[in-house]
Amino acid sequence: MSRFTEVIVLAKEAEQVMEPLTLPDPQRGWHQCFGRVDENQFYGTNFGSSECYAWVIQFQRQTWAGLLPLLESLPWPRPESVQVLIRDEEDDCFGLWMLYDGKLAEVPLPHTDRYNNGRTITGVLSRTDRV
Repeated sequence: MSRFTEVIVLAKEAEQVMEPLTLPDPQRGWHQCFGRVDENQFYGTNFGSSECYAWVIQFQRQTWAGLLPLLESLPWPRPESVQVLIRDEEDDCFGLWMLYDGKLAEVPLPHTDRYNNGRTITGVLSRTDRV
């Protein structure tokens, strides 16, 4: 069953930590790889950067259930900078997870509610201020 989910990982000085997730790995439950986002995308150059703070991936099926525990287990050089943004196809906006005491916890966003619909890994994030 197709179900699109986008994930963005933001983390400072995490190039080495994220590098394995940018490469195929048959041991993972998903076949997609994270892509780096660096200033090449912003400036339109082909040079890229030695520093990257953002990685993106789109899952086409609900194969990413182990992603959050995997991210929690990584040896982040700056854990206070780790932010994970997740938007399932039914979500009104991205949800935000941050590391607290080594665990990824969702940060409540103003004017949003999350409810479990039984069809998604994280539930559905809805805006409460929409008409």
